[in-house]
Amino acid sequence: MASEATVSKPDPMNSPVQRDYYWVRSFVAGGVAGCCAKSTIAPLDRVKILLQAQNPHYKDLGVLETVLAVPKKEGYLGLYRGNGAMMIRIFPYGAIQFMAFDNYKKLLRKRLGISGHIHRLLAGSMAGITAVICTYPLDVVRARLAFQVKGHQRYTGIINAFQTIYHKEGGVTGFYRGLTPTIIGMAPYAGFSFFTFGTLKSLGLKHFPEYLGRPSSDNPEVLVLKPHVNLLCGGVAGAIAQTISYPLDVARRRMQLGNVLPDSEKCLTMRNTLEYVYKEYGVKKGLYRGLSLNYVRCIPSQAVAFTTYEFMKQVLHLN
Repeated sequence: MASEATVSKPDPMNSPVQRDYYWVRSFVAGGVAGCCAKSTIAPLDRVKILLQAQNPHYKDLGVLETVLAVPKKEGYLGLYRGNGAMMIRIFPYGAIQFMAFDNYKKLLRKRLGISGHIHRLLAGSMAGITAVICTYPLDVVRARLAFQVKGHQRYTGIINAFQTIYHKEGGVTGFYRGLTPTIIGMAPYAGFSFFTFGTLKSLGLKHFPEYLGRPSSDNPEVLVLKPHVNLLCGGVAGAIAQTISYPLDVARRRMQLGNVLPDSEKCLTMRNTLEYVYKEYGVKKGLYRGLSLNYVRCIPSQAVAFTTYEFMKQVLHLN
């Protein structure tokens, strides 16, 4: 009877209240991770959008030249143009992505029997797509605001951008321009990002636990990566993911900007956009324009994102 009582003892994490709190804590952990990651590279993000979409004010400049030219033309706050919309978007985006990844991973392993490294790739892709669909209108508005140059603004702020796009670009559909290349691009990006980080983490803790790992602060039985190792693994994951998905990111940005661009009629579909950019600008100056900047921005971004999330999991007792 004693053994039966022990077996039937309820797991506190199985109660509805504890499950709700777990979801809330998981949501907050992902949101904080996303905001910290994007805040570190906000100026580089602005420059990337200006280069990707061939902004006429900076069209003939390189990455470093644009970084130096923006403060001269628009002031130092110009490097953060559109960042307000980014923060409003990135908290739910990061929260949904990390939370969805954990849940998709469990679903694939328990319900479908998919395990090993492949379930990280699939779960990461599914989580990225889920987060994109839920927050895409905010990404469109943020891109429009970041593309503007001081003295040539079309939108006065986030609310005005929403109103203008809704009334002048076909209502709700105006907020989903470029969604197809975004989803297609996000699948390999998020998939390989989570896959690479998770694989490096599991291999590191398996083969070199004494050098790379330490006990989790909220659960000593769980081994986690040391902070500097987390940063390194996250950076490698971001670099690999960006290389694979970058042309689709270029197409997405141009489609998002819509009639803000003078050649917007040539960028109505993903295929047309990719063909147009390739024929007009080539590979290096078109499909991969701004990639060097993206390496500079994606490595610290992903490093901070994964490191912050792992830290928040301990702070909020998710381990």
